[in-house]
Amino acid sequence: MSLTRTLAPLLLAAACSAALAAPPPKAQLIDHSNGNLIDNATAKGILAEGIPAKLWKVYPASKWAFTSQVEGGVTANGTCVVTANVTMLPLSPTLKVPLYRPEKRATAYEAQAGAGTDQCKELARAKLKQALEGVVSSLVKS
Repeated sequence: MSLTRTLAPLLLAAACSAALAAPPPKAQLIDHSNGNLIDNATAKGILAEGIPAKLWKVYPASKWAFTSQVEGGVTANGTCVVTANVTMLPLSPTLKVPLYRPEKRATAYEAQAGAGTDQCKELARAKLKQALEGVVSSLVKS
């Protein structure tokens, strides 16, 4: 019985902190990436994890969307080239569709010689996180 009393508050606290970290349910996270480097679900997951709750308070999901695009691949001589771009776009007031009037934008580039496909995919994820950090850090201070 005492174990239940001890674990219940801890489980409740963990559930609450997980709920605060998730993006709002209506958040528009859009991905236009090369499927060979990063799949749609992974890119959207990186966006969802990297956008803090305090950003959604200042820039509500009902008015803003985030898009990502990761391009590149392994060249013929074995060099992995990756470009990752994250853009914050306003939503139209009536239809709630993204308008291409970027509010903030960040791009990260990298080239790594001798990288295979798996290393190139890992580099793509890292560059997407870096581009997202650039946008987020310009909007909210930690």
